[in-house]
Amino acid sequence: MKQTLKIIAISAMATAAAIKAVPALAEPTPAQNVSIVQTGDLDLTTEGGRQALDHRLVVAAREVCGTASDVDLVGQNQARACRAEVLASARSHSEQLAAHSSSIQLAARR
Repeated sequence: MKQTLKIIAISAMATAAAIKAVPALAEPTPAQNVSIVQTGDLDLTTEGGRQALDHRLVVAAREVCGTASDVDLVGQNQARACRAEVLASARSHSEQLAAHSSSIQLAARR
């Protein structure tokens, strides 16, 4: 009986430790909050090329900043602010960066 209780207690503690560790393991690392936007195939001297780049930047900003559930208003506001900040930075540097390289890196401060 004593041995059974000891096994149950150890199992409960191991289960509790595993459950507690799951959120820490699920948190994204900074490396996951980076996206590379390729520009080498775009002609940025045309309106179509600039629109295609802007579309790629919008998609990458959404990918970098993530989304929040419909019931998480604070999370939605944080994601929206993150996207606005990332897009503003990328758009201000996109012309200079695209002229010198074939990709633009977007990152979020999370």
